[in-house]
Amino acid sequence: MKPSILLFIFVPVLVGCGKESAPVAKIERPALTMAVGSAATAGGNTYSGEIRARHEMQLGFRIGGKIIERLVDTGTQVRAGQVLMSLDSGDTGLQLGSAEAQYQLAEADAKRYRELRGKGFVSQSALDTREAALKAAAAQSGLARNQSDYTALRADRAGVVAAILAEAGQVVTAGQPVLRLAQDGEREVAIAIPESQLANLKVGAVAEITLLADNNAGSLFVGRLRELAPAADPLSRTYAARVALPQPNPAAALGMTARVRFTANKKSDGLLIPLSAIFQQGKQTAVWIVAADRTISLRPVQVAAYRDNGAVIAGGLAAGERIVSNGVHRLAAGEKIRAIESGSAQ
Repeated sequence: MKPSILLFIFVPVLVGCGKESAPVAKIERPALTMAVGSAATAGGNTYSGEIRARHEMQLGFRIGGKIIERLVDTGTQVRAGQVLMSLDSGDTGLQLGSAEAQYQLAEADAKRYRELRGKGFVSQSALDTREAALKAAAAQSGLARNQSDYTALRADRAGVVAAILAEAGQVVTAGQPVLRLAQDGEREVAIAIPESQLANLKVGAVAEITLLADNNAGSLFVGRLRELAPAADPLSRTYAARVALPQPNPAAALGMTARVRFTANKKSDGLLIPLSAIFQQGKQTAVWIVAADRTISLRPVQVAAYRDNGAVIAGGLAAGERIVSNGVHRLAAGEKIRAIESGSAQ
């Protein structure tokens, strides 16, 4: 090969070797961060519940029979004594007619014997027998009259029909619930308390109540825990509770969804952070602190308790500081991250 050709090949190579390479840009690792700002308080959880009446009654007929008429619908406002449903009164009408006829006969018989006794024609014992028969006939007539009246189901108190449990044409037994009536007056929120929060609540605890239907969140009610079930529901393993509203309010309609937050115990146990923010090194617990220039450093913290919704930090962390909330085991001290906001601790 000619020397001129070799020189032509190697000159570009030498030129390329003498050129400095461009510095590689350092890539910042993305990481989820959050501002610490939520205090973990005993009894501070929020529960979802339903507006219910303080007194709800399941009404039923005192005798059995076939329903022939339903006079109200769900949501109907009723007054005390108003007829809600009625049974077929054919049989009870016949029984009433027979009992009244027996009473009239016993009454006439007793009247005649009183006159005969006054004239001395009959003994006192014979009159006593007729008087006893009259009392029995009167009692039987009264019973038949009551049975006939029981064919009409009346409201014991003023309220609103919450549910219809039987329809016209259905044959029901005595005492079978056919209608549920929510009494006017006091209203309360029915909620379920999980086992983990039961120890933090006592009857009488103060609660803040907001309605889900209130888009402006302007209606805030202050209530108290009126009732707490002593035993858990066998299926949900939660404890039924009732939070009483202070006074009737038109905004709190039956069936509305309400949020209940207990505020009776506001002493802070520490700061609540996600469990995913915990960095465990042997027996030492720490979190990654994000500085103003987005560099991170590992700081030991003291964990007071672990809960379903996070860890309660008793020391080593201050409200307002920014921490890495996820992916903590992929980071290194002094590293600069690209912070991605994940929201404040709840």
